Amino acid sequence: MPPPPAPANASDPAAAGARAGQPVILFVDDEPQSCKWFARTFADEFNVLTATGVDEALALLREHGPSVALLVTDYRMPQRNGLDLLLAVQRDFKHLVRLLATAYAEKDVAIAAINEGHVFRILEKPLDLVQTRLILREAMTLFRAQTMERALQENRMLAMRETLGFLAHELNTPLATVRGFVSAITDRYQAPAPALPATTQTQEEAAPRLACFSERQPGEVMAALAGAQRSALYCQSLVSAFVRSARDAYPGSIDQPVTASNLVQALLKEFPFEREERSWVSCEVAVDFALPGQRDLLYLVLSTLTKNALLALQEQPEPRLRIVLGREPGPGGRARPWIRFIDNGHGIAPEILAKLTREPVTTRAQSGGNGMGLMFCRRVVQSLGGSIELNSELGHGATVSLYFKP
Repeated sequence: MPPPPAPANASDPAAAGARAGQPVILFVDDEPQSCKWFARTFADEFNVLTATGVDEALALLREHGPSVALLVTDYRMPQRNGLDLLLAVQRDFKHLVRLLATAYAEKDVAIAAINEGHVFRILEKPLDLVQTRLILREAMTLFRAQTMERALQENRMLAMRETLGFLAHELNTPLATVRGFVSAITDRYQAPAPALPATTQTQEEAAPRLACFSERQPGEVMAALAGAQRSALYCQSLVSAFVRSARDAYPGSIDQPVTASNLVQALLKEFPFEREERSWVSCEVAVDFALPGQRDLLYLVLSTLTKNALLALQEQPEPRLRIVLGREPGPGGRARPWIRFIDNGHGIAPEILAKLTREPVTTRAQSGGNGMGLMFCRRVVQSLGGSIELNSELGHGATVSLYFKP
């Protein structure tokens, strides 16, 4: 019979990576023979590290912590016991699934291990080979499930942080517009003449007084008020979209289906177009289609692309932005739907175009741009299984295409 495989142990920690991608079990017992038996017995299925004391185990965890999945520790050990180790791991290595092995079945030990050390199972010594293997497999399954859940939570938090940063950036422009309109109205206010004493006022003079504003052109003040209102409503729509997307990020939420044409129409209705900007924009529906959930994040994407296009169209002699919905053959012959933003602006330089969706590059740093908008758009669309493509030539406008799964 061939000899059993050499165990991975504390004297050879590098051997714990022998199976690529296989998490590690750290077994802690003050009896060296117990460590050798455990490593030799379970080395056929698991990578095993061993330690003969709490301090040695913590040193190994500091070195190999991210690769260690399970901790199996004895309770009765000199100097520091297994509960001391469990408490240290609970504080510093929360990702570990913890098991306690003990030959002593004291009730208080078991209660403390479960309540304070958060152990998954208590193994009674001497360890039963078959039962221990089954429990190790169960614990490893739990570790993988918890790892996946942590990754999902981290991705949700990352997406939330990025969306918050994006939202803060996007709100700057309409809020600055509101401030500008309010400032302009304030500057045009004309203070009334000092009021006469009540005893000398005529009935006409005692009537409610009217506020007066100077205007360079008729209707200027009302146009400023209307512009401030549009920008304020747009801010509200952005915040509302963020709140709904945050709510929908939690497990169990149900995506509300929406068609591409309905989302574009909502955008055209709510976006705070200035002066004649709305007349620059047209929508063409060659083929309508259902969007893959995340309505509110996609609304933020469309808002960003609209804002970018309108900025590019400023001072163009005949500015035009076409938002087109369609479908074309994709990989495997399946038709993939798309939304395109096509403008006739000044275009994008090749060196900028190559970086726009990969790096925070901006051509408007002097006006507060930080280049995060298109990166945010790319991540949202990719999270839905789609992609974003940019095409442009200097002097010939730009086309941004959002592709979705067939």
